[in-house]
Amino acid sequence: MRFVLTLLLFCLSAGTSSLKAQELNCRVSINSALIQTSDRQIFNSMQSSITEFMNNRKWTPDVFSNQERINCNIAITIKERISISQYKGSAQIQCERPVYGTAYNSVLINLVDNDWEFEYNEFQTLEFTENTKPQNLAGLLAYYAYIVLGFDYDSFSKFGGNPYFQKAQNLVNLHQNAPESGWKSFEGIKNRYWLAENLTNKSFMPFREAYYLFHRKAMDEFIGNEDNGRATVLECLKKIQKVNYDKPGSMLIRIFFDAKADELVNIFSKSNPGDKQTALNILNEIDPPNGSKYEKIMKQ
Repeated sequence: MRFVLTLLLFCLSAGTSSLKAQELNCRVSINSALIQTSDRQIFNSMQSSITEFMNNRKWTPDVFSNQERINCNIAITIKERISISQYKGSAQIQCERPVYGTAYNSVLINLVDNDWEFEYNEFQTLEFTENTKPQNLAGLLAYYAYIVLGFDYDSFSKFGGNPYFQKAQNLVNLHQNAPESGWKSFEGIKNRYWLAENLTNKSFMPFREAYYLFHRKAMDEFIGNEDNGRATVLECLKKIQKVNYDKPGSMLIRIFFDAKADELVNIFSKSNPGDKQTALNILNEIDPPNGSKYEKIMKQ
């Protein structure tokens, strides 16, 4: 099991059908408002195919109960229909995990992929086999399934996401000759290539350790000792600050703050004045885009 606390749920549900649940609970939405067509059934078919692909496939060797399924969202905006079966657009990928002892869910990732190019035919069944280059839609979905799994596992055990980040990297490797954008290093500094590269690069291991400590040692234990929780979050920020010195402007650090800015404001707003100022200084240094949000820390 991913987490000691979920072992109890596993035991309580032993012998029931819930043990057969897959890993992901993925909600899929398709925004096709920009596409002029009288027949919108294909977009319903597309949404159903993607939902089935994400939620019905077994992605890991582990057993998940219904309560453990990872909540995630894929919101696809189709901006262009190139041909009867070729599409271009963007996708927003989000996932969250529960915080122990609370009704609160912490956002793990919240990112946008602007290179969402794929082929789809109505009622098409999406197929995927590891170590074989899939069609681009299945490749995109499998890549983000592994990214979601990797972040979730990393939040429960130190470097627990390694197998899934490596699978995402393998998909990047398989797509190096693909005509679609987003898979190659020279196409931009914040795309699928660079996310997988950051997650498998040893230089970012301190970041991933901080990510684990943030969720497992700070958030999950926050309700029992808020002061210790805030102190742990502050130490995590210092670790991330050091990584940022070595790898400024990295995609992985950007993704972290896009997901965590509001949460960090809530955490430090009730801290003592000294920790408030320390946190604010670090946050303004490594995450200036969210500077206006962080100003609220000192006002509360």
